[in-house]
Amino acid sequence: MTPDDRSATVPTDSRRPGFHDLHAGGRPLLLPNAWDVASAVAFVDAGFPAVGTTSFGVGAAAGRPDGGRASRDATAALVRALAPLDAHVSADVEDGYSDDPDEVAAYVAGLGCAGVNVEDGTDGRLVDPEVHAAKIAAITGRCPGLFVNARVDNYWLGADATVGAVLRRAEAYVAAGADGIFVPGATDPDELRELAAAIPVPVNVLAVPGRMLDELGGLGIRRVSTGSLPYRAALDAAVGVATAIRGGGTPMSATPYRDAQQAIVRFARRT
Repeated sequence: MTPDDRSATVPTDSRRPGFHDLHAGGRPLLLPNAWDVASAVAFVDAGFPAVGTTSFGVGAAAGRPDGGRASRDATAALVRALAPLDAHVSADVEDGYSDDPDEVAAYVAGLGCAGVNVEDGTDGRLVDPEVHAAKIAAITGRCPGLFVNARVDNYWLGADATVGAVLRRAEAYVAAGADGIFVPGATDPDELRELAAAIPVPVNVLAVPGRMLDELGGLGIRRVSTGSLPYRAALDAAVGVATAIRGGGTPMSATPYRDAQQAIVRFARRT
């Protein structure tokens, strides 16, 4: 077995359900998206069995705007750092950081995580679905057992944002081996129900303001991602603390230092 083959093996733990199985529960899987080790540890300590990464949060934390394949190295470093985490990890790898399917598959194989999210938008435009399908096929061929979530960006980019257009792309990606279809930006209940009924693999959406998990589950949605919302909310909370103190007010309460420190100490002991 070569080093690359070893890195492509998806880690398993008999003490918890497999990542695929988490998409088959009575409620949609809520996948919180982390931007660093501390945020991932906090999500797991809160009881989440799986965490994703967020390309926006990872890139922004390093001073880079989202997109443009800027999060490639930082995402790989974060996913590897999260290997000791007692939870499944799914990596947001933008468009795979390459136009070449084999290069995309090699990058994903080196992550050693439970799943990846690969989008069919590059530089703010939709790519040919055959090009994206080739990336998915390369990943699934190189990394058997990995949960490949194929993101369809029609609604997100406002380009041909119709159910029919999304279904045509989804059909190509499922045929290429995708385990799930992610349709960020889709929020209309009737459209969500139609998408979920027509797509034969779990459908993933971003958290929809005002719609509870059970409601989305009733529409057939099997996974809900938080995207960059926790990262952006954390920024707001941090600024809120500083401005409250500056104004002579009382800042919001927070986890005590000792508890936060112990959470990281426990994680470090697993490395």
